[in-house]
Amino acid sequence: MKKEFDPRRLDVRAFAEEAGRLAGEDRLGNHTRLMTETQGRGADAPLVWSAQGELRNPHHVRPEIWLRLQARTALALTCQRCMQPVGVEVEVDRPFRFVEDESIAMAQDDSSEEDLLALSRSFDLMELIEDELLMDMPVAPRHEVCPMPVNLAVADEDFESDAPERENPFALLQGMKTRKPG
Repeated sequence: MKKEFDPRRLDVRAFAEEAGRLAGEDRLGNHTRLMTETQGRGADAPLVWSAQGELRNPHHVRPEIWLRLQARTALALTCQRCMQPVGVEVEVDRPFRFVEDESIAMAQDDSSEEDLLALSRSFDLMELIEDELLMDMPVAPRHEVCPMPVNLAVADEDFESDAPERENPFALLQGMKTRKPG
């Protein structure tokens, strides 16, 4: 009989031992940090996710505990060119290996190619999903073609023509310069 797993309090070891699968669809509005990035836009947008547990080398003294996470959503971010909302698809598909505790994860992190997390009996999978989507967001989101013309000038063209003519500060010194008798 398959166990029921709660994504907010996931027993990762049991999930991997059962080769558990979880999937769901959530509203973006239920994820505070993602909503902060969208400035409150798109709260009803779907966030689709799935997770699968796996126990590798199950007959070994210390079998490896793995979790594959997949998640995707569309975020209404701010275009860095025109400062208008831009829809950005964000998608994550990543495996994680779980180790006994945080100190082991830190010690093995530099030499390991995979992402390492500390094993927990009440792991918050939804928090991991939000973390991964936040890390996958573009640093400077932009439209391919902005819906409004973008003013790329750094100063008003008429600014220089309206300025009064300024005298060269060294012109006065030039006039004071004495000539050597020849």
